Amino acid sequence: MTKLKPQSNQPTIDDIEQAAIGLKGHILPSHFLQSRTLSSIYGCEIWLKFENLQFTASFKERGALNHLRSLGENARKRGVIAMSAGNHAQGVAYHVQRLDIPATIVMPAGTPQVKIQNTANFGAEVIVTGETLEDSTAAARKLCDERGLTFVHPYDDPLVIAGQGTLALEMLDTCPNLECMVVPVGGGGLISGMAIAARARHPKINIVGVQTRLYPSMYNAIKGHELPAGGDTLAEGIAVNSPGSLTHEIVASHVDDIMLVTEVELERALAQLITIEKTVVEGAGAAGLAAILSDPARFAGKRVGIVLSGGNLDTRLLAGVLTRDLARQGRIFQLIINLQDRPGQLARVATVLGEAGANVVEVLHQRVFSNLPGKGAVLEVVIETRDRKHLITTIAAMRADGLDVSCDTV
Repeated sequence: MTKLKPQSNQPTIDDIEQAAIGLKGHILPSHFLQSRTLSSIYGCEIWLKFENLQFTASFKERGALNHLRSLGENARKRGVIAMSAGNHAQGVAYHVQRLDIPATIVMPAGTPQVKIQNTANFGAEVIVTGETLEDSTAAARKLCDERGLTFVHPYDDPLVIAGQGTLALEMLDTCPNLECMVVPVGGGGLISGMAIAARARHPKINIVGVQTRLYPSMYNAIKGHELPAGGDTLAEGIAVNSPGSLTHEIVASHVDDIMLVTEVELERALAQLITIEKTVVEGAGAAGLAAILSDPARFAGKRVGIVLSGGNLDTRLLAGVLTRDLARQGRIFQLIINLQDRPGQLARVATVLGEAGANVVEVLHQRVFSNLPGKGAVLEVVIETRDRKHLITTIAAMRADGLDVSCDTV
């Protein structure tokens, strides 16, 4: 890791402990629980920090409130401004409402509607502008100067970093012998605060950051790589093109490594947290588990703490992710069957599927748009099976009955 000279505005363990005192009673000390099932699957002792259960469903409340509490009377009267892809916006908006501070929030155009609406519901003025978080930052800085507001940065701010660091204190209070923390990384505020706190309490603890391969900004900065950044990621909460300068310094001196995960790994992790832990997380919130499932050998036998950093996920997107995961498991599958266009063929297919124990989810009987002879028809059928083995036996039973079945690789 690149070692950078520390700056005086880096928060200390004392700052984080003071933040914890100030946040007490205003922030949920979220549960930190061992998952026996995930631990068994991946061969390590996995502990989950449920920050998705905060009131605004994200850890971002911690840093936002810590900064807001520091404001003097005049600054509170003038108001604050923040830019965010969603969770920082909601954290600021919720607590300024409680503290009676005017707030303007600038959000990029790609922000999920659920996050925009939730922020507006707290009474903040929401301005949606810019294609990226960096574009929104420029717009927010301009408005900040024009209106004389206080800028509350989502990650490159000592007070915000100190607030996020309280998370690590809670984790180590519950599990003092934790060996590793796996933390999502966007701009770096969360892992910076947690790393400072964890190193002070447990100097030898292993701290690993996680980014999506589509946005490897901190990974590039730390490792000296130039991997491209951009694309439509499930983890928009950590889709940052450039890390903060302060957070870069802290990560370089306090964090052991940064891992990259794919979109498929994020989807698998999200689906497992829902099906196994019965908890909803957004893409960024699932990044820690995605890192473990991407390389189980790296964490084998260790006691690992994962931060479920946020739970603001659009329900339509959630449905799509879960369905895609079922398809990957072979539990939902599309078959294409070439048939003779004569009575009884649909019944024949239904009978074979029924006897095989498969359930028919969707059927499209196509006569016109195909390359078959005039007396032929194409049947597209989506079936539900117990698992991939059951899917394979179902397809074998159809072919044994003489049906012309084609499908993607099973």
